[in-house]
Amino acid sequence: MRDPNRARLYEELSSESRRYLAAYVLFNQAVADHLGLHPTDVQCLSLLTAEPEPLTVKQIAGMTGLTTGSATRLVDRLERAGYVTRTPDRQDRRRVLVTPVPESVARVTALWDDLGQTWQTVFDDHSEDELRVITRHMRRAIDISRTQIERLRAMPRPD
Repeated sequence: MRDPNRARLYEELSSESRRYLAAYVLFNQAVADHLGLHPTDVQCLSLLTAEPEPLTVKQIAGMTGLTTGSATRLVDRLERAGYVTRTPDRQDRRRVLVTPVPESVARVTALWDDLGQTWQTVFDDHSEDELRVITRHMRRAIDISRTQIERLRAMPRPD
């Protein structure tokens, strides 16, 4: 028999998770609007700056789930806006690498840092052990999300 208190907690967690995700999506939209970018462009910039090396358009497509054509258009927008450059790969001249422009990314980072100071207060009253639990949860959620994204992409679309 399932514990009714645990069931209520799962229900509350599910409800708050939906609100949290919606709030983040809407926040990302507001950041994108402020920067004059598409929300996917903002997330792509975030992914690009998290990688130690420049990426190809094909790698960006794989990370974002976009087709290579859509990823190319995304990179086109970011390049026109001055956030990335394209350079030939020195090891393979057929490949083009997409590299963030540090000065432009610094403007986005400054905005995130300014907004992030307020976000940081969410964690201020948590112990180090609680922060470790939250971090572990986020890592697991990222892994599960990747798996579920692949599963969704492999499923036929409903009619």
